[in-house]
Amino acid sequence: MNAKIAAYLGAIIPLLAVIGLVQEARAEDKPRVEIYGFVQMDAIYDANKVDPNWASTLRPSKIPVNCPGGAGNDNGCGEDGKTIMSVRQSRLGFKANAPTELGELQTKFEFDMFGVGVDEGQTTVRLRHAYGELGDFLAGQTNSLFMDGDVFPNTIDYWGPTGMIFFRNIQMRWTPVHSDGMKFALALEGPGAAIDAGNASNPDGWQSWNKYPDLTAQLRTDQAWGHAQVAGVVRWLGYQNPNLTSYPGITKTSGNVNGGGINLTGSFKTVGKDLLHVQLAYGNGIANYSNDCCVDVAPNAALNDAEAVPLLDWLVYYDHFWSPKWSSSIGYSQNVQDNTGGQAGSAQHRGDYASANLLYYPAKNVMVGGELMSGVRENKDGKSATDNRVQFSAKYSF
Repeated sequence: MNAKIAAYLGAIIPLLAVIGLVQEARAEDKPRVEIYGFVQMDAIYDANKVDPNWASTLRPSKIPVNCPGGAGNDNGCGEDGKTIMSVRQSRLGFKANAPTELGELQTKFEFDMFGVGVDEGQTTVRLRHAYGELGDFLAGQTNSLFMDGDVFPNTIDYWGPTGMIFFRNIQMRWTPVHSDGMKFALALEGPGAAIDAGNASNPDGWQSWNKYPDLTAQLRTDQAWGHAQVAGVVRWLGYQNPNLTSYPGITKTSGNVNGGGINLTGSFKTVGKDLLHVQLAYGNGIANYSNDCCVDVAPNAALNDAEAVPLLDWLVYYDHFWSPKWSSSIGYSQNVQDNTGGQAGSAQHRGDYASANLLYYPAKNVMVGGELMSGVRENKDGKSATDNRVQFSAKYSF
């Protein structure tokens, strides 16, 4: 068993025993705890090629384009066709409410098994939510105010549409307005940026320099027809190269640029339980908030300064319910980055994502179904590659 998983379970099992005792004493003045989650198995046939660390989901940014090419190959080059079986989407979460003299305290702790970062490609613990909320104030990790989690369509692929603003971030949030279907919130969120060092004539060693937090804001209305939301972000994007003292043509080894963007989203009721999901986001240096894209900062054409790279993210999806036991979701999503003159030809320019599924609910808390997906990555130099796949999933919720 993975050592991290074993250690994590060792800590959770005693906690479950305590939770059981708490649940037996659910009085008005006692904390109330809910355990929830699901087990999901995904069986995937990938007809083309993808970075093997990301084979369990379709991310157009991970589709290899430069194949073959010796040492210059993208990660994932090889023969077409691969079968993948995964339980990484499986999830466990805890919600707890506790009365206080200042009102109801709400907390949430949730993780799944989809390893990223140093754990990418592994079935290991990944934190999703860890926050507390009391009155108008929230602190911890949860959905960024710049995103709208409700436009995530009813798909079974883990990562979802490439052009969706989707980022769970550490934040301090204030929600002064939350009544009569209206909500307005402000937050300071953890900064971070992907830096592109540029073409081959530029030295390695560039780092993101996070001096100030991101400022996000969200205005949302929930009505009988669905919901609509507008969100914005303002960013200070710094860069530095602490290992660089001098280099031909490089006169600036640190600096910063301003970034920011706007995100317009909504889910609209049509017929019965059907929903139309839409999103349109645009900004400079907002790739950190994009579900699957690109970089925030890149060198200019003269290679003597940096720019916040423009990005357009959009999606249109439709969730249709054929009956209480059958549903489908179909749609398209895209991100387009306006590459700078200093980026190499292999920098991602565009990512496309399309999917359609048919899902069956044979019993309460049980779902089985299949999904067809297609992704395309196009680079700055015009080279592109496609990945087509089919996925079957079985999901058991509790």
